[in-house]
Amino acid sequence: MKDYHINLFYSEEDEGYIADIPDLKHCSAFGKTPEVALREVLNAKKAWIEAAQANGKPIPPPHYRPLIYQIA
Repeated sequence: MKDYHINLFYSEEDEGYIADIPDLKHCSAFGKTPEVALREVLNAKKAWIEAAQANGKPIPPPHYRPLIYQIA
C-alpha cells in the first residue's frame, strides 16, 4: 500500500520545522527538529483518520506526488 506524502520544511518565521500531508486537508504539525515534526505529523495523521472515520467522512487515498516525481 502506498502511504501519504509528507512535506517537511524549515520555517524561519516559526523558528522550527513544519510537516504536512497534502492529501489530508489541514493535517500538519510543528517541531523544533525535523524528527519531532515528523513524529507529530504522524500522530496528527492518525487523529485525522480516526476523526474522519468516527464522523463518517471519506478518507482520501494517497494521491499527492511532488512535481519532481511527475517528470517522465
